[in-house]
Amino acid sequence: MPKIIPIRDLKKTSEISQMCHESDEPIFITKNGYGDMVIMSMKMYEEKMFMSDAYRKLSAAEEQLKEGKTLDADGSLKGIREKYNV
Repeated sequence: MPKIIPIRDLKKTSEISQMCHESDEPIFITKNGYGDMVIMSMKMYEEKMFMSDAYRKLSAAEEQLKEGKTLDADGSLKGIREKYNV
């Protein structure tokens, strides 16, 4: 379940940092009862960015498949071998 804390609690920096590192989800910060910010540990941020990049690349690959922009594996390997004399 996501953690939601009011913005005034950000004064407790050590506690917030510990919560970020212990949580597997981002922490949502509210201001006047409305969502205002999201915070997370650097490790979680890097993992989220990695997954986002992977999903973006998969989406681009699926689009290329739909458009028929594919190459024959044997032909591609042959071209690489000829280019690099392997």
